[in-house]
Formats: sequence, structure tokens, C-alpha cells
Amino acid sequence: MRTVVHVSDLHFGAADDDIVSALRDHITRLSPSVVAVSGDLTQRARRAQFARARRFLDALPAPQVVVPGNHDVPLYDVLSRFGDPLWRFRRSITRDRFPAFADEEIAVLGADTTRSFTIKDGGLRPADVGRLAAALARFDPGVLKIVVCHHPFDRPATPGARLTRPAADANAVATLVAHGADVFLTGHLHLSSTGHSAVRYRTPGRSAIVVEAGTATSTRARGEPNAFNVLRTDRDTITIERLAWDADERRFVPVRAELSVRTDGGWTPPVEAETRR
Repeated sequence: MRTVVHVSDLHFGAADDDIVSALRDHITRLSPSVVAVSGDLTQRARRAQFARARRFLDALPAPQVVVPGNHDVPLYDVLSRFGDPLWRFRRSITRDRFPAFADEEIAVLGADTTRSFTIKDGGLRPADVGRLAAALARFDPGVLKIVVCHHPFDRPATPGARLTRPAADANAVATLVAHGADVFLTGHLHLSSTGHSAVRYRTPGRSAIVVEAGTATSTRARGEPNAFNVLRTDRDTITIERLAWDADERRFVPVRAELSVRTDGGWTPPVEAETRR
């Protein structure tokens, strides 16, 4: 059994300090196998914001797989934005464009979907799809393979959510799934959802699970409380649990759990399961 904590959209510079502290303590108590952070660690990619993000990550359990989001690219510093947009992220967070963690049961692979020439949108470059596919193919079929990016791999499932361009087209998703991707972990929308690659992409041969995290600590909520995900996995099942901030109890509480089962054709669509209390 492995436990993967999935947090996203921390937005230091526009984060609630009480929620930050509660999130840190809750993740520490979970003692996860790996922490996946799917981008937007800062609000405006400023040095002080990256310094706060670094201190937060240092207080969490390791190992960690951390990728940048569009807010980690400077918006107003034009020279940095178009010259070396992620230099502050590299200096403070990680220099690895493809951060990864693997053991005998799971492999977690990260990739950068940010772009300098767009403010919000992003996506995987064709060369990055090829590199991820090759990395995925190196693992045994029984290893659970997770891809972490900032931008979503699907349209938002939540009613009223703003549209965003998917991080990869149907061919790219089909390539990654065919090479072994089991789960996609993303952020960006500040809304939690769980989906299935076969619904949008009709991926041939096998299917994967698509998990979107809400904003963990930002004050810029979009219709739901701050939230993060916990994935509990073994060889043949994945339980995806969403924990949301309870303003009255001043803590994160489980609000929904979904179960997916491995089959010869990949993973079944997630169905509601019993929530841990």
C-alpha cells in the first residue's frame, strides 16, 4: 500500500496562513509515501513568495515531486518572463524539469506545462510527451504510474467552471496512456474533480484516471473550500479521497472518496466509496 498526497495551487503571496499551518500538520500526520505538488506555488513568482514556498516544502515529508504552474512565471517582469521564466522556481524549488520518484510499487513523474507567451494556458510540448512516454515504458506493468502537471488533462467536470485549454491533445494523452500512465494529477482550476481518460479521449487499449485538485491554501476560492487529495493505492485499486477545509472546525476533513479498480483495459471509472473518518 502506498499513500500519495496531492496538493496544488498554494499561491504563497495570497495564501491563508491558518490553512497553510493546518495543511502542513495534516500532511505530516499522514506520513505519505510521496507528496505531489502540481504547480502555482506562488501568486506572482516573487522572491519572497518562493522563499515561503520553500520553507513550506521543507516542513513536509519527503520525497516530493514538485512542478511549476503559470503563476510561477513572472507576469510583470518581462525580461524574466520571456528570457528565463522559471529561474526563480529553479533556484528555490527544483532544477529538475522532470522530477520523479519511484519504488517497487509506484512511479511519480512530473513535467512542466507552463508557457511564457500565454498568461493562463499551458501544455506539454511534443518532445516532453516523448520523454514522459519513454520514462513510463521503463517501469513494470504492475507499477502504478502517475503523471503530475499543472494544467488539466480534461475539461472541468464541475458545473460553472471556466474553460481552459487541456494540457495535451487526444494523441498525446493516448500516447502516455498507451505507454503506461495510470493516473494524471493536475491543478490550475481551483476546483476538485475526478474523471476518466476514456470519456474524453477514447484512449485505445486501456484507460487512466484524471484527478484535479482544488486550491490547497489560496484565498482565491472558486466556489468550493480549500482542498487537497489523498490517493491510497495498491496493485489493483486506487482510492481517491478529497479533504476540504472546514471553517468551523478549523481543519481539513474528508468529504468524498472514490474507488477505481485495475482491469485488463486499464482502470474503471471512479465510483463513490466509503469516506474515512
